[in-house]
Amino acid sequence: MPKKKAWHEKLMIRGYTQMRMNEIVSGPKSAPAGISRLRSVQDSGINENGNFSLRRARLVVQGDISDRVSLYVQGDIAAAVSNQSGTEPRQHFFQMRDAYADVFLDKAKTLKVRVGQSKVPYGWENLQSSSNRIPLDRTDAINAPVPGERDLGVVLYYTPPAVQKIWDELAEDGQKLFGNYGAFALAAYNGQGINRIERNGGLMTVAMATMPFRLDGIGLAGQVAEFGVTAMRNQFRPEVRTGGVSAASFDDNHVNFHGMIYPAPFGIQAEWTFGTAPQWDSALGAIRSQRATGGYVMAMYRVPETPVGQIIPFARWQKYRGGWKSATNAPRLETDEYEAGVEWLPMKELEIAVSYSNVTRNEADERRTGRAKGDVVRAQVQWNY
Repeated sequence: MPKKKAWHEKLMIRGYTQMRMNEIVSGPKSAPAGISRLRSVQDSGINENGNFSLRRARLVVQGDISDRVSLYVQGDIAAAVSNQSGTEPRQHFFQMRDAYADVFLDKAKTLKVRVGQSKVPYGWENLQSSSNRIPLDRTDAINAPVPGERDLGVVLYYTPPAVQKIWDELAEDGQKLFGNYGAFALAAYNGQGINRIERNGGLMTVAMATMPFRLDGIGLAGQVAEFGVTAMRNQFRPEVRTGGVSAASFDDNHVNFHGMIYPAPFGIQAEWTFGTAPQWDSALGAIRSQRATGGYVMAMYRVPETPVGQIIPFARWQKYRGGWKSATNAPRLETDEYEAGVEWLPMKELEIAVSYSNVTRNEADERRTGRAKGDVVRAQVQWNY
């Protein structure tokens, strides 16, 4: 009779680290008070000093506790917190990203309940791990409904076996998927965002459906398309400039549509979001719920086997008009960006990406006005372990 595994033999430790270099090659690195500088809500390393930064340093512990229960815990060593007595940030704190258990409701593991802090199933790009994403950052529009991508709550995921088979084949082929999420999801979360205290007693509810299709029948042998939709309802209280959070809750409701053809070798990926969200109104001098809309289109060309490893050149356009609710006073963003770059995987443990972006955006600070225009060159080295 085989010996029963001890608890520590059921667990796996893995992770990845991303080191970046950002350089603003044209445009306002700095500006007088009240005027927007060239900045990004996706990476604080885009600033007047540039040089090297650690964007992520993730450590994951995961494993099956039993046939029906598994756990997943992920922390980030590269998180920053603000000094409580001043404005200088402190770098490289260990901060919780995920801490959840999956409880499988059937032997085939097609239906599961996820409890704890986990990703909100809103939009394809948000669910895809940053270790798998081809561009360096997510887009503003898709990330705006759930900055940080996570919250505390309960999710029901269902994946039909036929869908799981397609995803397994894509993973075996080396495609960059969105992770261990279902084809259908129903979720309820606190709704205040990652690592934040619940403020209004309500729940954020989310529903998602996504479905892959083989395209062999229309003459595109070996290629797979995927289409999906997500809907979210929430009441959110932003942090305010005077301290603490808003005394009022604001409508934070969104719908997302996504679609793609996985690169084999050419691929295309697109998402668009519509909704209302908390946003600073400069005319009123106050926060109110206003329209939030935007999205992106990305083309890519995957060359999996070359003498130097896999190469994926890409080009992406993104646009967003709406609030950024996780910043103080939920400032309005007006983002237009064109980006081109290439990801190179010389080996599975190492990934290198370089990109050039032409950027027009305003800073995420309601005290600054106007839009900064410029060009940014970026590079990232990622090592997986």
